[in-house]
Amino acid sequence: MFAHTRVALGLLLLVGMAALAGCKPGVPDTVKIGVAQPLTGPLKELGQDMVDGTRMAIDDINKEGLKIDGKIVKLELVTADDKADVEAGKAAARTLVDAGVVAVIGHLNSGVSIAAAPIYAEKMIPQLAISTNPKYTKLELPTTLRLVANDDLQSKAMGSIANSLPGEHVYAVVDDATPYGKGLADTAAAQLKGKTIAIRTSLDDKTTDFKALVPQLVEKKVDVFVTTLADFQVVALADQMVAAGMKNMQIIGSDTIKTEGMLKANTAVGTIYATSPIIGASEFTGGKPFLDRFRTLYKHEPIYAAHYAYDAVWVLSAAMKQAKSVDGAKLVPALKSVDALAPVTSSMRFGPDGEQRYGSVSVYQLNRGSWFLLTRSDVW
Repeated sequence: MFAHTRVALGLLLLVGMAALAGCKPGVPDTVKIGVAQPLTGPLKELGQDMVDGTRMAIDDINKEGLKIDGKIVKLELVTADDKADVEAGKAAARTLVDAGVVAVIGHLNSGVSIAAAPIYAEKMIPQLAISTNPKYTKLELPTTLRLVANDDLQSKAMGSIANSLPGEHVYAVVDDATPYGKGLADTAAAQLKGKTIAIRTSLDDKTTDFKALVPQLVEKKVDVFVTTLADFQVVALADQMVAAGMKNMQIIGSDTIKTEGMLKANTAVGTIYATSPIIGASEFTGGKPFLDRFRTLYKHEPIYAAHYAYDAVWVLSAAMKQAKSVDGAKLVPALKSVDALAPVTSSMRFGPDGEQRYGSVSVYQLNRGSWFLLTRSDVW
């Protein structure tokens, strides 16, 4: 009797162990990719652009078929609105973590990316950000990955262009008081040693009423305006400058004005330049087919960086295949070592610190309703 009992107990134990083995985490049928961007408010078009690029890649990869460790899986998009706000961004990060995403394309704003980063890192979820503040990858978190060059390079580009303008000038340097904008403007201003900086101030990232600033610009005879304000802000400012009789300005902005929205700016204000680590899709070999398909799918031009989001998902899928897993402990190292084909940019590679290995910054001029490339460098 006891022998039979021992046999029965042994069989139950074996069944239990088998059941536990069957419950061991593996590759799921559906792999969720999170996108955390501003989807409401003034920056919603830029955020939606990142969503559109991600969705397009997910659809393409699903059609092609993605196999991880021998298993065919389906990618699924999960979005969260960070409202371009730190607290909303942290809430969005928690929402995506709770939804079970394996990676996040987020965020747009550096301050939001930095605030949300520990939330992703706690769960070892790779965070692929378009944000450019150098502090993002200096958090000593393994999961922070940057899709483009950082502001150390962009600030040098801004300062170099402003510093090389022929003749004597009076400068104003105005930022949006965000970690991204203030840091970038401070470093750019530091390169204007020996120049006359008549105004150095911080505003905010939402105002479009510059009735206090414009009279100061007129009084100080400012003719070079270096700024990290957003496109909708500079569009409004240009109108107010023209109304005040300022028509020989040289405006040098960051990637926040290198957008389709900025094309409606009143160029009677003078010359408008933009520096950007966000290289236009049309400037890459793989850009034309991407743009053709994007226009067909969404019935409009990309607004900002949809092609970077698109490539990020492809690189992520290659890393999952290399890791044979979607577990962060395996996926994060794979993302920093995979030699994947990025269909549009071709050169999306992450260094050990999460920085983009082949980032560069371009300088553009707004002319006849289009952005024209003036120069590009990775050694500003």
